[in-house]
Amino acid sequence: MSSGIRGACSGLLTVRNILVVVLTPIVLLPLLLLVKGDEAKCGYCIIIMAVFWVTEALPIAVTSLLPVILFPMVGLMYAKDVSSTYINDTAMLFVGGLIVAAAIENWNIHKRLALRVLMLVGSEPRWLMFGMMLPTWFLSMWISNTATTAMMIPIANAVLVQLKETRDKDETVRVTAVGEEDIQLTVIGKDEVKNSTNGNINNGIDKQGEKRSEADDRKSDESTEAEYLRMCKALSLAIAYSANCGGVASLTGTGPNVIMKGAADIVFQEKNMTSPVTFASWMQYCLPISAIIVIFVWIWLQVLFLRCKTYNSGSPEQAKRVRNAVRKQYEELGPITFGQVAVIIHFTLLAVLWVTRELGGVGGWGDIFDERTVTDSTPAILISISLFLFPSILPHNFKEKGKPLPPLLQWKAAEKMVPWGVVLLLGGGFALAKGSQVSGLSKLIGDQLTVFKDFEPWLMNLVLCFIVAGATEVTSNTAICTLMMPIMKELAITLEVNPLYFMFPTAIATSFAFMLPVATPPNAVVFSYGFVKVFDMVTAGFLLNIIAVLVLVFGTETWGDAIFGFHTLPDGFRVAVNQSLSTNLTDILTTTATSSI
Repeated sequence: MSSGIRGACSGLLTVRNILVVVLTPIVLLPLLLLVKGDEAKCGYCIIIMAVFWVTEALPIAVTSLLPVILFPMVGLMYAKDVSSTYINDTAMLFVGGLIVAAAIENWNIHKRLALRVLMLVGSEPRWLMFGMMLPTWFLSMWISNTATTAMMIPIANAVLVQLKETRDKDETVRVTAVGEEDIQLTVIGKDEVKNSTNGNINNGIDKQGEKRSEADDRKSDESTEAEYLRMCKALSLAIAYSANCGGVASLTGTGPNVIMKGAADIVFQEKNMTSPVTFASWMQYCLPISAIIVIFVWIWLQVLFLRCKTYNSGSPEQAKRVRNAVRKQYEELGPITFGQVAVIIHFTLLAVLWVTRELGGVGGWGDIFDERTVTDSTPAILISISLFLFPSILPHNFKEKGKPLPPLLQWKAAEKMVPWGVVLLLGGGFALAKGSQVSGLSKLIGDQLTVFKDFEPWLMNLVLCFIVAGATEVTSNTAICTLMMPIMKELAITLEVNPLYFMFPTAIATSFAFMLPVATPPNAVVFSYGFVKVFDMVTAGFLLNIIAVLVLVFGTETWGDAIFGFHTLPDGFRVAVNQSLSTNLTDILTTTATSSI
């Protein structure tokens, strides 16, 4: 009987994805048939996609294509209108950033930078952890968080191996023999023996060897092994958490950032206004938040795992071996090449162009052109195209005469290294946002959330960020961000604050997933190496989730408000709100007058 049940369950699990895809639309049909209005149509489509995203019955990027099918089928939008939302200025900005990131990875520049930093910080655990975190945090601003983590973890493992081997070699055995000669010995390594008195060394060793118990040896070994394991956990989690935090700091750092940017552009363009969210303004707001959280991560992991102690940091031999291990990996990369220098110049130029296009109202190179003529996507695509043209080798060093000079980035490498599925995911988010707007669903949900209007705005923001940070532990952060942006926009307008006031923090909060391996790809990567258990991640991540949200809300209420004017509803939206209130008042008066007559 039990074997039959197990067999049936096994069979269901085998076809689980097919059952989810087939049954979900059927189960949800009453919502479409019994509830009238475009809001129900849009809700039906969104719930189906949310189920597919959470269960991953279809690949996340494939689920993002469903609006092209579902919206026309339920009569919400025309297919050509849905399709046109998938590629826009924000998507092109992200594509450009991904191509530049692919060039950096292709030339191993990220690894060269990481190893160079490790050569500078030394082998003391707290600084070694800082040396791992700093390049991870910086690189994840520009390239994939997953790629950064996958690159850093093997480097960390190589360093940890050297730490363990040095510990085994340099373990100090202090022996004290009490007798007529009062001998004290220190054995270093395998061969070198130092005598602290003039007694008989060999006799002292023999006496002490008899006195030392096996139980003491085991206890010492277990303590040292536990200390080493804590070091492994600390370094592993430091890399994952730094990647998560670094993705927040720049506009192209991670998917939710770009989704929020696209949603903000749409919101402001509807009112014929220019979105204040640029690469420069994003970094002004988010870079300090990210940096503060990374410092908290560094301190908390020291307290939790290193216990504020050092791990044999006083051994010169250990420091030497760790430096040699890192230097060996660095030397294996060979001398820096012309191609690497060229890619670094391209990357630096792109970063400068992004930051200086709009300097917060004090000018920038974007002022040379008419308003909206150029955006952050313009330099991103320009530099990306240059990578496919600029030679990777000087002409006089090129041996294959008659053939074209190889460019810095081959298209085949870009096809392989750029996560094109993320671009589809962004497009699906833009399609959902458009459908929510056209159907009025986002406005309906926003109106329902006005029950919290008596709350202080910062308190409501805090609650929303905690909810989002909790939800993103068990589902895709890009999916959560996609679903939340239209709702946050309507809620903000209803409460007469800047739409960005709720959109910005909730989008960032989707990256604060520190507690579970499934929460983000960096968490999963470090978990797969076996040092970190789920309990370790939950223990370390719970407090970090709280701290990260508190820092986020504090930054929103202080320098964020100074940059974006979060607490002030822009005039274009205020006109729309006043018109809506006037229309509602007119309808009420008309209804009252008709009833009186």
